[in-house]
Amino acid sequence: MSGESSAPSKPTPARRSGVVVPNLPKWHQRLLARIVWLAVSAVSGTIRYRLNDPHDYLKRKGFGPSIYCTWHNRLALCVKLYALFARPLYPSPGLAGLVSASKDGALLVAIFECFGVNPVRGSSSRRGAQALLELSTWAERGYDLAITPDGPRGPCYKVADGAIALAQFTGLPLVPASYHLNWKITVKSWDRFQIPLPFARCDVHIGEIIRVPRELTPELREEYRRRLEAAMRVITRD
Repeated sequence: MSGESSAPSKPTPARRSGVVVPNLPKWHQRLLARIVWLAVSAVSGTIRYRLNDPHDYLKRKGFGPSIYCTWHNRLALCVKLYALFARPLYPSPGLAGLVSASKDGALLVAIFECFGVNPVRGSSSRRGAQALLELSTWAERGYDLAITPDGPRGPCYKVADGAIALAQFTGLPLVPASYHLNWKITVKSWDRFQIPLPFARCDVHIGEIIRVPRELTPELREEYRRRLEAAMRVITRD
């Protein structure tokens, strides 16, 4: 036997699976989500709503699920407006919405769950491919989809590629939706988040519907992104 002691071998590091596990809501986030749900439900019941749908999209009969696009700063009333104007016209089983996989997104997940929305975690930087597959599964089951095309990090009113990729992958039409509140609080955040106040008037606007082809060149993808952004900006007034 050799008199030299052999050096201990280094442990083999565990191999990463490459799967990003989203942050789940903590107990205090679920409590805060319940408070937000109660507040929004109470305030939204006092608001006067008026629909502006110049393309009569919501009057069509027999159309299937859609992808509803609304700005990040108008999330406060999005589920209420979906229940008021979209859900009664199409017997969808429900709504699935894209939510960031970050820690901040965990709170929105808890809020969505209070409103009966099925959250799908992902963004352009985290779980993008997984989220696309999960959303397509919800669409195949007849669910409507919801996405904030400028979220989760902005810039405000700047459409990213995610909405176009989702429409291309699922074949569903993009429905731009926005609203204007005459009485609100605007938060000093990147998206200038809008908090509706009681007894405000809410003018709801539906924009030009966009159908994205299955096959897209990079140039065409950018063209459709610009079309969606233009359609969203036309119906947006702060």
